[in-house]
Amino acid sequence: MPAGRRSGPRDLTWTTVGQATRLIVVGATAPVAAKVAVVVGTILSAANERGALVDGNATWVTGLRVLVNYVVPYIVSSVGYLATFRVVRPAGDDHEPRAGAELDR
Repeated sequence: MPAGRRSGPRDLTWTTVGQATRLIVVGATAPVAAKVAVVVGTILSAANERGALVDGNATWVTGLRVLVNYVVPYIVSSVGYLATFRVVRPAGDDHEPRAGAELDR
């Protein structure tokens, strides 16, 4: 196993949007979301930007559009994946478990 890699599953539980966002930013959803983003982003880019790319008329705006074609499916896939790990607190419970606490180690 490469140095710095942890064995075992990550703690993906979360309660707040901020915790879910942190899990996405640190790459906790990357193994699943990246696969979806590659497939969906490629299909969207081929459908939406094919003309500019094939004709050689691509500009920085075309590049930005292609980037968005990959980023949006990554985020949507990440949110959908993390939805199953959400911890709903009972009303009036002020205790807030920290999502991804093992990432701080």
